[in-house]
Amino acid sequence: MGLEDTPARLRGKSTWLISKAAARAQRLISEAMAEVDGRAYHFAILAAVDEFGPDSQVRIGQRCGIDQSDMHTMLRELAEHGYVARTPDPGDRRRNLITLTPSGRRRLQKLDSALTAVQDDLLATLSATERDQLAALLARVFD
Repeated sequence: MGLEDTPARLRGKSTWLISKAAARAQRLISEAMAEVDGRAYHFAILAAVDEFGPDSQVRIGQRCGIDQSDMHTMLRELAEHGYVARTPDPGDRRRNLITLTPSGRRRLQKLDSALTAVQDDLLATLSATERDQLAALLARVFD
């Protein structure tokens, strides 16, 4: 069944459309990550450390919207593969800083390529300008 088979009252609700688009995006992301033996959380963590630099597990989790119990698991997985390293924080020896390794930087590029392909698939019917507009409008929802 296509969108045309959906009641007009639903098709006219942005919240319903966002929900359906998000569900499709999650499915495509899961499939793409499975193909490269990855997880979307791994991408988020690696991207945060790459962009903002070494930081605490708590702060990275806050930046990415990841629960601390999940962060512990994800960081353990990333560290086991050599994508991140935990080093003592020179300013506070009670906590560790999470840093990106050269292997982690390569992994980030691979995951980024996979997610870019998902974006291109999901948004194929939109022009570059429309994609930018969509991103800007969705970002405003979070303000």
